[in-house]
Amino acid sequence: MIKRIPKLFWVLIVSISACACSKGDTGGTTVNTDPPSNLSVKAVVNPDNSGNVAFTATATNAVSYDYDYGNGIYATVSSGVVTYKYPSSGTYSVNVIAKSSSGKVISQSISVTVVVTMSLIFSDEFDTPGAPNTSKWGYDIGTGSGGWGNNELQYYTNRSTNATVSNGTLKITAIKESFSGSAYTSARLLSQNKFSFKYGKVEVRAKLPAGVGTWPAIWMLGNNITTAGWPNCGEIDIMEHRGSELNKIFGTFHYPGRSGGNADGNTLTIANATTEFHIYSAEWSASSIKLFVDGQLIHTLNNSTSLPFNQNFFMILNVAMGGNFAGSVDPAFSSATMEIDYVRVYQ
Repeated sequence: MIKRIPKLFWVLIVSISACACSKGDTGGTTVNTDPPSNLSVKAVVNPDNSGNVAFTATATNAVSYDYDYGNGIYATVSSGVVTYKYPSSGTYSVNVIAKSSSGKVISQSISVTVVVTMSLIFSDEFDTPGAPNTSKWGYDIGTGSGGWGNNELQYYTNRSTNATVSNGTLKITAIKESFSGSAYTSARLLSQNKFSFKYGKVEVRAKLPAGVGTWPAIWMLGNNITTAGWPNCGEIDIMEHRGSELNKIFGTFHYPGRSGGNADGNTLTIANATTEFHIYSAEWSASSIKLFVDGQLIHTLNNSTSLPFNQNFFMILNVAMGGNFAGSVDPAFSSATMEIDYVRVYQ
């Protein structure tokens, strides 16, 4: 015989089950759905001109803080307390977003002015006569399997006739001569595996070679070129010049989507590029890379984490002949020299 369970008993069971499910959903705790409030952001700039800034953010009901340092760099800080080192001087708009456990947010922006004094981390003054300093420079040798990818006409050597230091300058000389199947010789010096750096300022004081078909360059490549390849490694052309367009200085960036003939760059025409020394420079940070001649801006790249310009780069100094960029060489050309007074890198 089936006994009937009283209706009141079923009501009690359902009520108890509902309570149990409710507790299971929240883990037995109450979620605070209140938004953050009373957000305060303070910044203390270190007076030693190191670029260090100590930030403190506090807010009621906040569990984390998202920092936008105003230069393309972001960070999430659970405590709200963090010290960030700016790589270069400037006034930055810093935005902080405080988040609650329920995902609600509140934000505040402050302005921070930073002065950064850079220190010299690498230099070659080319004061010692003879071969370039082997602790700082190596050589690319040969034609690079068909003109280094640009159909260039020279054969790069490590001979003193093509690269030597004398009277306080490095002289890279392109010469019209038959050598190992090429009609010209020259030199290409690089600091790969000897010196590289990430962010800072580069200054190179140089006088450029004259002659239609010459292609001097002061530039940099990413350290990972051997694994990532070009243009994935990134390329920073601080200075390029072609003898067919006298005094027109090219400043260019190569990276995926903007390489070869589609490169990201600009030009600036100066006076006496082949008869006087000029300072070619780059100012490189996580937020931008700026290229200059004698302090005049050639071009600015807005750097970001999506670009390959946030790793170590090494330097290259060379004079090429002909190729896709420089074009035909003047039949009367015999030799031409790029003189470099110094190379200096600051950080």
